[in-house]
Amino acid sequence: MVYFVCLWLFGFVLGMVGVASNPAPYFAALGLVMSSGAGCAVLAMFGLPFLALALFLIYLGGMLVVFGYSAALAADPHPESWGDASVFEHAMFYFVVVVAGLLYFGSSWYGFSTGVLSSCKELLMVRGDVGGVSMLYASGGVMMVLCAWVLLLTLFVVLELTRGLSRGTLRAV
Repeated sequence: MVYFVCLWLFGFVLGMVGVASNPAPYFAALGLVMSSGAGCAVLAMFGLPFLALALFLIYLGGMLVVFGYSAALAADPHPESWGDASVFEHAMFYFVVVVAGLLYFGSSWYGFSTGVLSSCKELLMVRGDVGGVSMLYASGGVMMVLCAWVLLLTLFVVLELTRGLSRGTLRAV
């Protein structure tokens, strides 16, 4: 399991480097999806599958809006990809910074671990996310509906803004 967590954490760092080093929104959105998927996989491997699923769905909804908005505003017919020289130089710089940080903080990083996320007493298994699910639907149901409505409204606002000047409510009169 340690190898899988390290692999997912490497994917998370690789996605973050892809976001930070690329000026094109298309490839940056791909890096965001990759890093959020890897981060949620790490959460799921530590015993929090509901939290991982909820965060992944929220991240994908937010990234869909951001990607639609930035892709509509980017008028670059030939965006810079990860193989271009300038993007590759930035990516290598960020990898050097990550490795330097790992070497500097590497001996003490395990002190901030999450500890035991589930406990076992006799034959009863108590998971850390079971209580959160019931509280989410009991107390947070109204907030979930409100957040879903705000995300839907944001999507329509972004779509209306990116339609252009010839159609929609933002055209010149």
